[in-house]
Amino acid sequence: MESSKIIYALLLTTFAGLSTGIGSAIAFVAKRTNTKLLTLSLGFSAGVMIYISFVEIFPEANKSFVGYFGEFTGNLYTIISFFGGMLLIALIDKFIPTFENPHEIRSVEAMDNKAEAARFKKLYRMGILTALAVAIHNFPEGIATFMSAISNPTAGIAIAIAIAIHNIPEGIAVSVPIFYATGSRKKAFILSFLSGISEPVGAVIAYLVLLPFLNSGNSEIIFGTVMAGVAGIMVFISFDELLPSAEEYGEHHIAVYGLIGGMVIMAVSLLLLT
Repeated sequence: MESSKIIYALLLTTFAGLSTGIGSAIAFVAKRTNTKLLTLSLGFSAGVMIYISFVEIFPEANKSFVGYFGEFTGNLYTIISFFGGMLLIALIDKFIPTFENPHEIRSVEAMDNKAEAARFKKLYRMGILTALAVAIHNFPEGIATFMSAISNPTAGIAIAIAIAIHNIPEGIAVSVPIFYATGSRKKAFILSFLSGISEPVGAVIAYLVLLPFLNSGNSEIIFGTVMAGVAGIMVFISFDELLPSAEEYGEHHIAVYGLIGGMVIMAVSLLLLT
């Protein structure tokens, strides 16, 4: 396989993963947590991921399976892989602690007693666990971006953009509690940035482990399984994490507007990329 294609896929994946750093930088601009902006961002990300999963990734996976197995069996394997992806991320989530809702985040200057100190310790722990969860979720996304960019450069760009948009609010989710707990912008940025590193790491794993199989007769099966599984992962994350988190801030309509806006932007971007 051409080295230029591999470098292109790795660069796309790195761009998508390190977008968590953009989210961290955005979080630092505001002096306090803007719940409306956060709600809109979370809804927007869910819209992007849901739309691209059902309109772009799932059909691509189905095309690969049907082309190899035929109509009925191909559709069956696509469905199995899609829900298999959901099952995988559900099992991962089961081992990640549930985070407290960070409604009471305050500036570090407010820490003047033991109760406040305990609250900031809790925020710090939540930020660390959030960074871990984001890193785990980004790993299969890195595989998906790399694999799609190798097989279809246009789809790779679309997926990278979708994941990058999704990673920006994730960066906010990591950096805000760390910053408010420690008062260190540097520490918050570094942890947010590192949580996105697992995405290019996933791409490297895909290159070392999965790419050789793409040159074999089973390439369509490998591609279809990975893509359908990742579509399931993205849909699960959207419904299980992004939308519920947006709703928790009490801005239902803003979350819905963000959801629709994300779908519109993704639809337009896919149209322009065709």
